[in-house]
Amino acid sequence: MTSTLDVGIEQPAPELVRAPAEGVPPVVRTDDELAATVEALRAGTGPVAIDTERAHGFRYTGRAYLIQLRREGSGTHLVDPIAFAGDAPRADLSVLAEAIGDAEWIVHAATQDLPCLAEVGMLPRRLFDTELAGRLLGLPRVALGSLIEVALNKSLAKEHSASDWSRRPLPPEWLNYAALDVELLIPLRDWTAEQLREAGKDIWAEQEFAHLAAHAADPPATRTDPWRRTSGTHDVRTARGLAIVRELWGERDRLARELDKSPGRILADRAISGIAVRAEASDFVSGRDALRLVEGFKWRIAARYESNWLAALDRALALPSRALPPKRPPAEGIPHPKSWPTRFPDAAERWARIRPATVELAEELKLPVENLIAPDAVRRLAWDPPAGGSSARVDAFWAAEGVRPWQRELVVPVVTPLL
Repeated sequence: MTSTLDVGIEQPAPELVRAPAEGVPPVVRTDDELAATVEALRAGTGPVAIDTERAHGFRYTGRAYLIQLRREGSGTHLVDPIAFAGDAPRADLSVLAEAIGDAEWIVHAATQDLPCLAEVGMLPRRLFDTELAGRLLGLPRVALGSLIEVALNKSLAKEHSASDWSRRPLPPEWLNYAALDVELLIPLRDWTAEQLREAGKDIWAEQEFAHLAAHAADPPATRTDPWRRTSGTHDVRTARGLAIVRELWGERDRLARELDKSPGRILADRAISGIAVRAEASDFVSGRDALRLVEGFKWRIAARYESNWLAALDRALALPSRALPPKRPPAEGIPHPKSWPTRFPDAAERWARIRPATVELAEELKLPVENLIAPDAVRRLAWDPPAGGSSARVDAFWAAEGVRPWQRELVVPVVTPLL
């Protein structure tokens, strides 16, 4: 195995792994097959490599359409959660979580996989995230394929990562790809764990992994006015135009949820902002002809719901002035530091001192600054530091914000004198 210290040394070309060593297992779709998988996993030993395949860009939700598991003495298992959902919105696969008990779960980029695993009742008690381990090690590339090349001098074909995994039946070449995703996760975990120990960062990783596992079931954060993120909205100049964006976005979101399709596959963002810009002209007349002047409304699926778009457009045009959205989004939490110098000079001065100090410390420790400490935690400290500004109070302030002990131990002594 390669050491992180050897990353810059020229190595032989990585070996291309085209198929799992034990072949591609059949997909688990029946109760009997699931029971056999449970028994096999329970009989295995050591940690469990887990991955999921979703249908981002195709479906509305981020649900799992395939779950891959691998354990020593058990082999690889491909489980179709859709087959076990029945009439329920989601399957209950907590029996899989129970089968592996206290075993460590190895995932790559846990924040992507844990939400859809939690939806089917699979919550880890212990966790090892190989992507986060790579970040803590300061490696320049932390994608699964990149880490496997550095650690094991092997490469995996990744040609199906953006496929529509809601498709049934799943093609054999896709299943081959899915099985490969967990084929080398266990040796990759062992390599990254050794590198973390050598770098003195293993305690950091343990705390980060424990934090991820503890918050695996947390609901996703909700955004205020998500429609404002529609591409092209910066070209919309009036409150009436913004109302059109809001109404069309809401109608598209309702349809996308109902149809379980990615919103962008029903109507493009640029179509929404495009008609809003056109509607700001004094001679604009709502109607089918106006919609058809904007390319995105001529898509086959968008044209199918033309009456929905016209109704949304008419609703926005009929709103009284008092009901129009403000041109600027409502303030959420503390203002952005860009506005501090003129409006909040004391906070701006603190930010100008402590932010560069955290960046410099992260560079010394060879890890991304956002992994050393969340930028929002630094902003909150600069905005409203605890009275007295002692190390103990700064430590308690950040502890309440969820900053991990290893982070506080490193950063508190650096920033406290700068407050």
